[in-house]
Amino acid sequence: MSQPARSAADSHDMIEVRGARENNLAAVSVDIPKRRLTVFTGVSGSGKSSLVFGTIAAESQRLINETYSAFLQSLMPNLNRPDVDSLRNLGAAIVVDQERMGVNSRSTVGTATDAYAMLRILFSRLGEPSVGGAGAFSFNLPEGMCLTCEGLGRVSDLDVNELVDVERSLNDGAITVPNFAVDSWYWQTIVGSGLFDPDVKLQDYTPQQWEDFLHKPATKIKVGSNNWTYEGLAVKVKRLYLAKDRDSMQPHIRAFVDRAVTFTTCPTCDGTRLNAAARSSRIGGRSIAECSAMQISDLAAFVRSIDDPGVAPLVGNLRDLLDSLVEIGLGYLSLDRESATLSGGEAQRVKMVRHLGSSLSDVTYVFDEPTVGLHPHDIARMNDLLLRLRDKGNTVLVVEHKPETIAIADHVVDLGPGAGSAGGQICFTGDVPGLRGSDTLTGRHLDHRVTLREEVRLPTGQLTIRHADLHNLRDVDVDIPLGVLTVVTGVAGSGKSSLIHGSLRGRAGVVIVDQSPIRGSRRSNPATYSGLLDPIRTAFAKANGVKAALFSANSEGACPACKGIGLIYTDLAMMAGVASVCERCEGRRFTDEVLTYTLRGRNIGEVLAMSVTEAYEFFPHPILRRLVDVGLGYLSLGQPLTTLSGGERQRLKLAIHLAEKRSTYVLDEPTTGLHLADVDQLLALLDRMVDAGNTVIVIEHHQAVMAHADWLIDLGPGAGHDGGRIVFTGTPADLVAHGDTLTATHLREYVHRPAAPPQG
Repeated sequence: MSQPARSAADSHDMIEVRGARENNLAAVSVDIPKRRLTVFTGVSGSGKSSLVFGTIAAESQRLINETYSAFLQSLMPNLNRPDVDSLRNLGAAIVVDQERMGVNSRSTVGTATDAYAMLRILFSRLGEPSVGGAGAFSFNLPEGMCLTCEGLGRVSDLDVNELVDVERSLNDGAITVPNFAVDSWYWQTIVGSGLFDPDVKLQDYTPQQWEDFLHKPATKIKVGSNNWTYEGLAVKVKRLYLAKDRDSMQPHIRAFVDRAVTFTTCPTCDGTRLNAAARSSRIGGRSIAECSAMQISDLAAFVRSIDDPGVAPLVGNLRDLLDSLVEIGLGYLSLDRESATLSGGEAQRVKMVRHLGSSLSDVTYVFDEPTVGLHPHDIARMNDLLLRLRDKGNTVLVVEHKPETIAIADHVVDLGPGAGSAGGQICFTGDVPGLRGSDTLTGRHLDHRVTLREEVRLPTGQLTIRHADLHNLRDVDVDIPLGVLTVVTGVAGSGKSSLIHGSLRGRAGVVIVDQSPIRGSRRSNPATYSGLLDPIRTAFAKANGVKAALFSANSEGACPACKGIGLIYTDLAMMAGVASVCERCEGRRFTDEVLTYTLRGRNIGEVLAMSVTEAYEFFPHPILRRLVDVGLGYLSLGQPLTTLSGGERQRLKLAIHLAEKRSTYVLDEPTTGLHLADVDQLLALLDRMVDAGNTVIVIEHHQAVMAHADWLIDLGPGAGHDGGRIVFTGTPADLVAHGDTLTATHLREYVHRPAAPPQG
C-alpha cells in the first residue's frame, strides 16, 4: 500500500520501514506514527512478529549495542542486521514479551519488580527488633538466607523407590538407575566392593549395609591387590546427575531425574528462605516473610497503613508499585511467588509494571499479545495501561488479536492476507474505522459475533469433583457434564486451572492439552515431534534405494559442522549465546550427498522447509490433516519447537492427541494467538470433537468460545482469596439472562452488541 506524501517537517514523527524482507515479509514498506499506539493485526504467521520484533525492535537493539565501546561489544551477542533496505527515525526499543522469566529459583515476583528490595529497606529502617541493614533480609545474601536450604525455601532429596527395587538382589538388577544395569561399570564398582552379597535381596540388608549401600561417602577399599573407590548409590547419583544442568541431559536421564528428585519445604525456615533473625523482625506485627506471602492486594493495604515520615517517600514508591500490580490484574499473586511459575501472560504483565513508573519518555515499547490470559474485565485495565504509556510520550507497538485492544489503537497495521508464503504484505494501514470498513480479513471479522446456541447438546453423564481445595479453591464441589462442550471461565487468578488441572489430571481417559513447553531440544520440530519424519524418511529411502538414517538430521545424514542443527551456537559463558547459520550446509542441516536424493523432485531439506499445508498436498498424511485442522497449516515442518508460542504448542499437542482414543479433552485457552477469523475454525474443531463422542472442557476467556458452549462453569467472584468459588453453572443463555457475575456482564454485552456476520 502506498504511503501518503508528507512534508519534511513531520517526517521525523514517523518510523519509516522500507523494503523489509525478514522471514516471510515481501519487501514491506510502511510508516508507523511515533508517540502513538499502533496495533499490528493479521492471522498467525502473517508477518506481524517479523515486522515488529524481527525488524524494528531488532534493529533498534543492534544500533544501541553499536554505541558501546569495542571491548563491551566483544562481550555482547553479535546481532545481525535485519533484512531490510532502510529503517529511519527509530527510538530506543524496549521489548516486553511473553518469554518465561527464566528458571532461576532465586527469582520471585518481588525480586523481579524491585518490590522486595523496597520491602527490605523498609524493614531495615522500621523493623523491631533491628537486625541490620537491607542485606539482612535478603535470601540471596549469606547474612539473610536460611543456611539449611541456602535461601531456596526447599530441600531436595532422592526418592529411593525410583533408584532400586528392594525385592531384587544386585545380580537380579535391583538398581533401576540409568547406566547401572547388571554388568555395567557402575554396577561393578558396587558389587566389586565386597560390602554386599550380590544374591541377597536389598530388603534383607542389615541397617548398616543399607546405610553403606545408599549413603557411604567416597571411600578407598582394597579388593585383592587393587585399590577400589566405593561410594553409596545415592551419593553417586547426586554427583553424576543432580550436579548437571538439566537441559544438557539426555532425555532418558532427564526423565529419571524428574521422577527421582523430590523437593520438600525446608524444615528450618518453613519455606520462607530466611534465617531466624530476619524472620524475627516485625512491622505492625508482621515479619517480612509474612508480608511476602500475602496476596499483593492485601500487602498494598498493609503498606498504606505504615505512617512514618522518615520513610514516607519509600512507602509511597512501594505503594504505587503494588497498586500498579493490582491494577494490571496481578493482585492475586504474592511477592514470594517464583518467577518461573508465572504464565507467559503473567510474566509479560510483571515486566510491564517495571516500566510504568519509569521516568523515560519517547521510548518505543513493544508488546506481544498483552491480553493473553486476561478476562474481558481485565482487558479494559490493560488497555488503560497501554494508553498511559503512550500518554507519557512513548511509541507503543502492540501485536494483538483481541478486538477490545484493536479498538483503542490510534493506528492499525494489518498484515496478510494469509500466513507463511501467502502473507507478508501490508493489507491496510490507518485508523480503526478505516480498518472496519476495509475489505481485509481482519476488517471483516472485527465486529463478527458468535451467537448463543439455539439448542445445547444434552450430557451423557457427569464427571464429579468433590472438596477441591488446591491453592485458593474453597472446598469446591462441581459436576462437569460428559459428552458436551463445557467452558470454565472467571478472572485471572479465580481458580480455573487449580480446579480443572488439579482435579482431573491423571484421571482415566482424560488428556490435558496445555501451553507448557514441549520437552525436546532445539533439534525438535513439528515433523519429529508428531512422528511424521519416520514415514517421510522411509519414503525417501525407498525412492532412492538407500537407508532411512541418511534422512535424519540427528543421524548419519547430518551436516558434520553443525551436527544437523543448521546453526552454530557459540557459548559466551555469562552472556547470552550467539547462533549463526552454519556456513558449511547453509542452514540446510544435511550433507551435500543427502541433498542429492529426491522424492518427487524435492530433497529432504526442501520438504522440511514446506509449510504444513504445502506438505499435505505433497505427502498426504493424517497427522498433516490434523495439523491443518487445528490452525497450524502455516508452520514449516522443520521449524524448531523452541520458536513456537504457547498457543501453537497447545495446538500441536492437540493435533497429535486427536488420533488417540480418549474420551475427555481439557484445553487451556486454545484461542491464544488466534486471529478473529481462526476462532470460528477452532469452534468447528471443538464441535467435531464433541460430535465424535468426546467430552471437551475448555478453560477460556474469549466470549466467542463462551457463547458457543453447551455449559458454563464460572469461578470467582474475584481473584486470589476473593475467588475460588463456583459463582455460576448453567447454559450460556442462562448466564446472559440471569447472571450477575463479571463474566455475565461481559458475555451479555458481547451477544447483545450489534453483530456483523463475517463476509467471504
